[in-house]
Amino acid sequence: LKELLERYGREITPNKQGIVQEISRIKKLCKHPIARIRLSNLTSNDIVKFRDERLETVSGSTVAKELSLISHAIKTAMREWGFQLPNNPVDNITRPTANKARNRRLEEGEEQPLLVSCGQSSNHWFLPLVVVAIETGMRRGELLSLEWDHVHLDKSWVHLPMTKNGESRDVPLSPKAKDILRSLPRDISGKVFPIHFEGLKSLWRRAMKRAGLQDLHFHDLRHEATSRFFELGLNVVEVAAITGHKDLKMLQRYTHLRAEDLARKLQ
Repeated sequence: LKELLERYGREITPNKQGIVQEISRIKKLCKHPIARIRLSNLTSNDIVKFRDERLETVSGSTVAKELSLISHAIKTAMREWGFQLPNNPVDNITRPTANKARNRRLEEGEEQPLLVSCGQSSNHWFLPLVVVAIETGMRRGELLSLEWDHVHLDKSWVHLPMTKNGESRDVPLSPKAKDILRSLPRDISGKVFPIHFEGLKSLWRRAMKRAGLQDLHFHDLRHEATSRFFELGLNVVEVAAITGHKDLKMLQRYTHLRAEDLARKLQ
């Protein structure tokens, strides 16, 4: 299985969105004992044991993604690479249910400690990255892949040539986001935020510890930004144009508006 996953990572993953995340997932899977099993000997029982073991330490959503990756790699091997296997053992098991959608936002008094803690990092791109995330609602992968060639400060927008949903998108920049981007040094890579996916995870974990914040994920900044767009008075279509949500129903969970803010509008 390890050899199959590595080949999949070389030949299939580069054609997908979220390349960095999937490569990271493949590397972790290759270190697991299940990766040492010969494909001809891999059974549904092996997959079940893997699923149950992983569920003890990670979320159902994470395990579901890992199982989908293993399953697609095996299907690709059978359909396109001439592997003669009796079946796909992942097809015959129950997949874990995805986690309930998060509604975590920055509570009162959390934003300042968050930004102070991020500013204490030795990585001088980290704090700007966090601020721009809050200001724009861009996904982690979109921010980390953003290149200076696609930043138009004079017109207050950035271009994302390829996003998670497979389409390009133009994201408007607030005055604060523009000021942050204008102040950044230019890296030789051409990336606006030359931070590796795994590196960002470590930076975020240390920042949360310094700030004493609990249960706050980097992706929650996208929820925070999207909620703020609604609080500014933007309608669903306008917010979807900024965030890239194709299914407008998905935005319902992002409109978790604070009751006190709504109450003020009723005065």
